[in-house]
Amino acid sequence: MPSPTATLTQAPEAVWHRRHVIDSALLSRAEVEEVLRTAKTFASILARPIKKVPTLRGKVVANVFYEDSTRTRTSFELAAKYLSADTVNFSVATSSVKKGESLLDTAQTLVAMGIDAMVIRHGSSGVCHQLAQTFGDKLAIINAGDGTHEHPTQGLLDLYSILERVPSVEGLKIVIVGDIAHSRVARSNIHLLSLFGADVHVVAPSTLLPAGLEKLPCTAHHNLEAALEGADIVMGLRLQLERQKSGLIPSLSEYAKYYGITRERLALCCKPSTIVMHPGPMNRGVEISSDIADDPHRSIITHQVTSGVAIRMALLYLVLTIGNGGSSNENIA
Repeated sequence: MPSPTATLTQAPEAVWHRRHVIDSALLSRAEVEEVLRTAKTFASILARPIKKVPTLRGKVVANVFYEDSTRTRTSFELAAKYLSADTVNFSVATSSVKKGESLLDTAQTLVAMGIDAMVIRHGSSGVCHQLAQTFGDKLAIINAGDGTHEHPTQGLLDLYSILERVPSVEGLKIVIVGDIAHSRVARSNIHLLSLFGADVHVVAPSTLLPAGLEKLPCTAHHNLEAALEGADIVMGLRLQLERQKSGLIPSLSEYAKYYGITRERLALCCKPSTIVMHPGPMNRGVEISSDIADDPHRSIITHQVTSGVAIRMALLYLVLTIGNGGSSNENIA
C-alpha cells in the first residue's frame, strides 16, 4: 500500500511564496500541503546512507535560541546541514545579551554578518513578527516558538506524522491533553488540524485552560475520560513544572492521577487503534506513562522527532529558494 502522503507529491505548480514562517494560522491548506509534499521528498533523502544534498550550499542559517531546547534546535541544525547550508548556533549564555544587548541589536549584528535565515525561539510572544517587520527584506524568519503564541514547525511535523499513519485527518477526533493555556504547540496544532477537517478537543484543569478559548476551533473539557471517548489520536503536552510552584495545579501526582495518559485510561475510553503523540520533552509518569510512550503499536513519538528534520528541511528549502524568488523546479535532491 502506498504511503498516505504519496499523493501529495503529484501536486502541480508550487503555491509557496512566503519569505517567513511565523503563524500556523496564516497558512492556507494549499501551502501546508506543499510543505508536506516537500517534506516527503526530503524524508526519502534522509533514508539514504548519505543524507547530505547541495540544495542550500552557500546559504547561512542562524539558530537563535533564547530558551533551552534540544529537539527543535538540533532538528533545525541537522536540517540545514543536510541541505549543505552553513549554521551558526547563537548561545544567549555566552553572548552580548548577558551584557544588555537587545534582541534587535543582536539580529542587526547577525544580518550585518550576512546570514540568510534566522530560526528563533524566544520567551516573548510576537517577537518573530517584530523581527520580520524590521529585517524581513534582508533574511527569512522561521518561528521556533515565541512565548505562548505559536510553534508552527511543531504543528506541521505533528500533522505530517499523523498523515504517515492515516490517509486523512478529516473527521478524526484528536484530543490534546495538558497545559493548553501556556502551550504554543497546542495553538499551532489546533489551527492546522482543524484546517484539515479534524475534530479537535482540548482537556485540562480549569487553571490550565486559557481565556478566549472559545475563539479557537476546538471543544474544551475538564474531564479526561469524557474527552477521550472515541478519540482517534491523543496528544499529551509537557507540563511545565513551574506551574505547580505557581499554584496552578495541586501537585504532580494529583495531575497524573486525573490527566495522565495511561494504558488503563486508553483501554477504558479509546479504540485499540488510537494513536498517542507527545511533542517532548516528556515528564514520564506525569503526562504519560512510560509503557504507552514506548509502545510501538500506540505511540508515534519517536516518529515525530524524525518527521521534524524532514519538515524543517522542507521549510528552509521553501523560504530560501521559492520564497526568495526562486523556482519550484529547482533540484532539491
